[in-house]
Amino acid sequence: MEISAAGRLEVRITTADVGKRVSVRSLIEHGSPGGKFTDVVGVLTSWDSGVLRITRKNGESVLVRESALVAGKVIPAAPARRRGPAASYEELARVAARAWQPVESERLGEWELRAAAGEGPRDGGPPGRSAPGERPWGAVAGPRVGFTRRANSVLPLGDPGVPLDEALTAVRRWYAERGLPAYVQTATGAEGTQEVLGAELERRGWVREVTAELWVGGLASIADAGPEPSGGEPAGVDVLLSREADEAWLARYRRRGVSEVALKVLGSGPSVWFATVRAGDGGPEGGAPADAAPAAIGRCVVDGRWAGFAAVEVDPALRRRGLATAVMAALARRALDEGASAAWLQVEEDNAAARALYDRMGFAAHHAYHHYRAPRSSAPAGDGSP
Repeated sequence: MEISAAGRLEVRITTADVGKRVSVRSLIEHGSPGGKFTDVVGVLTSWDSGVLRITRKNGESVLVRESALVAGKVIPAAPARRRGPAASYEELARVAARAWQPVESERLGEWELRAAAGEGPRDGGPPGRSAPGERPWGAVAGPRVGFTRRANSVLPLGDPGVPLDEALTAVRRWYAERGLPAYVQTATGAEGTQEVLGAELERRGWVREVTAELWVGGLASIADAGPEPSGGEPAGVDVLLSREADEAWLARYRRRGVSEVALKVLGSGPSVWFATVRAGDGGPEGGAPADAAPAAIGRCVVDGRWAGFAAVEVDPALRRRGLATAVMAALARRALDEGASAAWLQVEEDNAAARALYDRMGFAAHHAYHHYRAPRSSAPAGDGSP
């Protein structure tokens, strides 16, 4: 908190500081005697009609009455990183977008409108189990199905070139023409992220549906990763690498009945690799049927210094045996061979098992990202994935 030479707390922020990261202390009107004050750190996203809106790193907005302010000051745009490679939000957002490309896109100034929609799963199979950091294929209404929000949302890296309301009208029209709901992807928690845009969307009735985090780590430590704590890495695990997602790989992928559109998204990126551990390689006795789904799979996209990991999935009966670690290590070694040195992945906030694994491998959160859905949309929903 800001303290004057006389030892008093001072409020040293004004409406001119909207868009900056601040630290604020305010009075709790009905708090207990021992807890009169509360502190909030985040980006000051608005200051209207005597109320401050501060957006925390995880995207949560906190409202503070101006009359309750006790102290406040502007602080550095982002806290110093303790782990992982240095990177800007914009660099990582562009790398992540190249690793999960839409089938169709259009520019609106510096915004990119993205779509990857088809007629739904090609075999009508039921949804599979979610993988770390992602959600299963969801039941949807209507003839068009968007494969993940990431491939069916606006990536707003800059100015749309028109006033915000005009831009959002154009966005809603573009997605409605494709039979899809309108989503805008924003980020919070790092320098250059879009807390102010998120607050403006909320003011206009857009709803934040999904929040996940992008984590970064050093690639060499992943390549050298050992077995998971309990059970140990099984002997004789053979991780097969391929440039394509074959039928065996897709048999383990949690979105059963993947559409042709989904296959295009999965295969997109500068240098894409798919990893497979065949059925029987991770079990205590082996001998799985020839047509059994693989024991584990994974996907990696190499793009310059970055290697992005996704779709790391393990047979539920074979978890805690080191298979996820083995898959990621094999992919990391291939990425190192191609000149990469840093790694990234996306994980949801409530996926405790995945977060624990990635923490052990040296990953740390860089920023959170969110998908805002337009209000009162009559278009069909996407597949439920971030």
